[in-house]
Amino acid sequence: MTTPSLSTRDLTIRFGGHVAVNQVSADFYPGTLTVIVGPNGAGKTTYFNLISGQLPASSGSVHLDGVDITRHGAAKRTTMGIGRAFQLTNLFPNLTVIENVRLAVQSRARIGMNMFSVWFSHSELISRAEHYLERVALADRRDTKVAALSHGDKRKLEVAILLALEPEVMMFDEPTAGMSVDEVPVVLDLIHQVKAERSKTVLLVEHKMDVVRSLADRIIVLHNGTLVADGNPAEVMASAIVQEAYLGAPEHA
Repeated sequence: MTTPSLSTRDLTIRFGGHVAVNQVSADFYPGTLTVIVGPNGAGKTTYFNLISGQLPASSGSVHLDGVDITRHGAAKRTTMGIGRAFQLTNLFPNLTVIENVRLAVQSRARIGMNMFSVWFSHSELISRAEHYLERVALADRRDTKVAALSHGDKRKLEVAILLALEPEVMMFDEPTAGMSVDEVPVVLDLIHQVKAERSKTVLLVEHKMDVVRSLADRIIVLHNGTLVADGNPAEVMASAIVQEAYLGAPEHA
């Protein structure tokens, strides 16, 4: 098998006397989509926060392409290739939809605000941004200020921005939460497309088991902060520990 693009080793975080994530070790590979499941309070989002740099680990480590990035913050990890959607929003509410995505394209192109940016084609930036808006079905809202978007459209915009950053590792935390029924297929189709390209490492936290079944190459189960199962979907979902810890509970709507 290829070298893992992302690894965690004994990754742990404590809040006072509470261990929210407890010595979780896992490898994630390019071309695979791993779904992380578990009951409420299992540590799924906290594990995501440790990987993406929103929280500092109490102990253990995170590695990207074999490089220890444990001491790097979220911004540095983003530039190194870890992209995350559906965290606390980083959208610019007073800018338009197209401007938000253009900034992501510009960041990816390493243009920033340097003095030579004027020489990079503005039309090329806009063209790339429009491409990502089309992928998330937001082309008709390109000139709308983000503050005026619905919750579902804001989530789609976050996906467009994530795509524009072209990260090596793509992380989705409950991507369909809060979306209307007609909005859900757009985002799920996008994740299917990313998975089909087989070049990215995709991590997904999800409660809805129909979504898990349709997307997962692999399932990891966390329970009380501990990794209790890891393997192919059929085996993991059939295991006794999963039935007891998760699947036996009522599914979330």
